[in-house]
Amino acid sequence: MSESRFDLTGRLVLVTGASRGIGRTLAAGLVASGASVILNARDAGALGSAAQQLRSDVPGARVFTAAFDVTDGDAVADAVRSLESEHGPIHGLVNNAGVQHRVPLLDLDIADWDRVLRTNLTSAFLVGREVARGMVTRGDGAIVNICSIQSDLARPSIAPYTAAKGGLRNLTRAMTAEWASSGVRINGIAPGYFQTEMTRGLVEDPDFDRWVRGRTPAGRWGDPDDLVGAAVFFLSDASRFVTGQVLFVDGGMSVVV
Repeated sequence: MSESRFDLTGRLVLVTGASRGIGRTLAAGLVASGASVILNARDAGALGSAAQQLRSDVPGARVFTAAFDVTDGDAVADAVRSLESEHGPIHGLVNNAGVQHRVPLLDLDIADWDRVLRTNLTSAFLVGREVARGMVTRGDGAIVNICSIQSDLARPSIAPYTAAKGGLRNLTRAMTAEWASSGVRINGIAPGYFQTEMTRGLVEDPDFDRWVRGRTPAGRWGDPDDLVGAAVFFLSDASRFVTGQVLFVDGGMSVVV
């Protein structure tokens, strides 16, 4: 296969939760592959700093920002409409926005359950639906949902996250069932345990660090950059007949006992 199949030049991609962590790293990788990228988060200041760093790292990069709440349906609709009016059609979407909340299930407050589900699952529905309206009409587009190893597996104290990520895996399938016939591809990436701001406490816990390294055949935590190749693949012509799939990028953790 020609390497040009992975070229994203001329494509506009919206990345949610992109001011830091995995979202920011994915955005940088997409820019390096030729895409124009819209960074989304709620904090306009953090978005501006992330965009400035990307432009500095990749001279000539087309990087835009859009501060809006991905759990607010009206805000999402207004933002997508405004972005496409200003920058043109959105060719790709990475639904990355997420939050974690670690509490035993018996002690979990309903407000925290709702917050995690809204941020990790409902946001992907809201942003995915609005972006897909244009994609379906044009007959082309690619959506990547950032799932998790918890889309398949569970651990104590993260029930809402596990439920949300399991739902996101099946939302990926539901989107495919409805939109694939219109030329839209929807796939998911399921990271294992990665070193990010959200997992810093776990990385710094000697016992948990030892467990992750021992449980992962590759013997290490993932680095956000390890996810870039999968994202480029799913957003590019290299995956033009791939849809409804979830690719586990977990160092082999999900396939061993």
